Amino acid sequence: MPDIKLPDGKKIPFSKTIDGFEIAKKISKSLAKDACIMSVNGKLRDLSFSIDKDVQVKIITKKDKEGLEVIRHDAAHVLAMAVQELFPGTQVTIGPVIKDGFYYDFSRKETFTDEDLKKIENKMKEIVDRDEPTKREVWKRNEAINHFKKIGEHYKAEIIEDIPKNEELSIYYHGKWHDLCRGPHLPSTGKIGKAFKLTKVSGAYWRGDSNNEMLQRIYGTCWSNKKELDEYLFRLEEAEKRDHRKLAKEMDLFHFREESPGAVFWHHKGWTLFQTLVGYMRLKQKRAGYKEINTPEILDKNLWEQSGHWEKFGENMFTSETPDKKTFAIKPMNCPGCLQIFNQGLKSYRDLPLRLSEFGKVHRYEPSGALHGLLRVRAFTQDDAHIFCTEDQITDECLSVTNLILEIYKDLGFKNVLLQYSDRPQKRVGDDKIWDKAESALLKAIKQSKLKYEINKGEGAFYGPKIDFVLRDTIGRDWQCGTLQVDLNLPSRLGASYVASDGSKKVPVMLHRALFGSLERFIGILIEHYAGKLPLWLAPLQVVVLPIASEFDNYAKKIFEQCIKAGINTEVNLKNQKINYKIREHSLSKVPLLLICGEKEVKGKSVTIRKLGSEKQETLSLDRAIKKISQQNKFPIN
Repeated sequence: MPDIKLPDGKKIPFSKTIDGFEIAKKISKSLAKDACIMSVNGKLRDLSFSIDKDVQVKIITKKDKEGLEVIRHDAAHVLAMAVQELFPGTQVTIGPVIKDGFYYDFSRKETFTDEDLKKIENKMKEIVDRDEPTKREVWKRNEAINHFKKIGEHYKAEIIEDIPKNEELSIYYHGKWHDLCRGPHLPSTGKIGKAFKLTKVSGAYWRGDSNNEMLQRIYGTCWSNKKELDEYLFRLEEAEKRDHRKLAKEMDLFHFREESPGAVFWHHKGWTLFQTLVGYMRLKQKRAGYKEINTPEILDKNLWEQSGHWEKFGENMFTSETPDKKTFAIKPMNCPGCLQIFNQGLKSYRDLPLRLSEFGKVHRYEPSGALHGLLRVRAFTQDDAHIFCTEDQITDECLSVTNLILEIYKDLGFKNVLLQYSDRPQKRVGDDKIWDKAESALLKAIKQSKLKYEINKGEGAFYGPKIDFVLRDTIGRDWQCGTLQVDLNLPSRLGASYVASDGSKKVPVMLHRALFGSLERFIGILIEHYAGKLPLWLAPLQVVVLPIASEFDNYAKKIFEQCIKAGINTEVNLKNQKINYKIREHSLSKVPLLLICGEKEVKGKSVTIRKLGSEKQETLSLDRAIKKISQQNKFPIN
């Protein structure tokens, strides 16, 4: 009979076949009450799963990540139950767990309204109160297909037909309602709780194919308790206020047009912000030993075939055929071009590490439905760099890159950074010994950074392991931005080599590094992080001079000229409007400083400073005010 080994190493013997309920009860009454599912030798199982041999078991509650995911999974099922109880004849398709919640796709002639969502949500709460028991059954393939066809669930039958014949088909019941599902699931619907909310309805093509029927996708969020739900809903509300597209209109930064979907039309102020970031990055990279390069945006198809990108990314490339029948592609990444520069001239081990940076414009064909302001575009600028080094230099270079990225994020107001480390996938290239060195180097860099990190087992690129840098913004959202990847493949494919100390030719290790990832996307994140109220040095318009009345216009112009000479991005508002209206107008457009002048300021050769978000004012001499502003208008670089 089974001995159950717990995560702490303790063993509990049982004299008969048991399930998760009995194990949880044996450990403690409180654990039995909170138990959601269990892990049996690393596989997630229902609590009703029978155990008749020695195994390692972990009881999972809603406090665990896996526990919250199963609650969300059950909430998706209950959503489908509620819809079919309220709107008979509606077909269900798929309903997965997603970040922060779940969704379910439905086939229905009538469109779901906001009022329908309220009804569905109330019905879901009713089903939770009914505490419908969960039961798992294994069905034969033909039995399942015929059953779902008979009850009018043709999409579900189609899904089953595509499942491999050797795969077990499990059907989960919640009361009488049932669905095809791998599981696991909670013991009953009552375990879900009521910390959920339906958020929106959108369209979604069956299986993501625009040739198929348009379905209706209902989204919901779900949490382990009401406090977490309320916090999430607050973040959603706050995120809506901070939407960079909305703020961009107020701040006159950029816009998009159908004539070039997914490409940014930068206005003067937006482009100023863009170039300020580039200027800051140039200085940081120069100090870190990088040499900036620039490579063509269009390259011959043959190069992309040689690099392997044509096979991997060909469908997402923009291509063009010339009159002489040659095919070119607009680059979706900068790596092959950078390698062409490395390959010019003989390189020695003494030249390594060689750090080449590039603000390279790239284009990728993203589906139109995926485009989202600056956060998802088709044309963007990567702050790329490629470091060519020896195997022995990997550790130091990885640590140097990690420290540089962390410094930059701190300068830009991001103090909470998580590292995600991804090691070798099953399908990979390169010698295992080199993989060992690369993985060891990356892990060493991570550990020396003293940051929290997660391990994504087997999620590295096929050419090498990688680190992704995840930022957390002021409202608690995570953004994957920077990346550091060790490439054991591309230098060899494109013929890169250097002369080693013993005179032999060797292939360099290539480190791919991006600090922001995409400048466009990072600017979107910055705008939302600061809610448009950017630090003075980053703000595209830093100062606006406001005369109280027209008789003070000449003095206002003098202030403007002095600010411009000091390198401060300044405008002067000479419109015949009341001063309170001017203050309101420029505050809405997120100008950090307003310099106000009237009779008092003219007489005292001074200026009154009003900061964005504050009603307090400070009057200083003009020279002192400009000196103070200039001190704040510097890159935050030591």
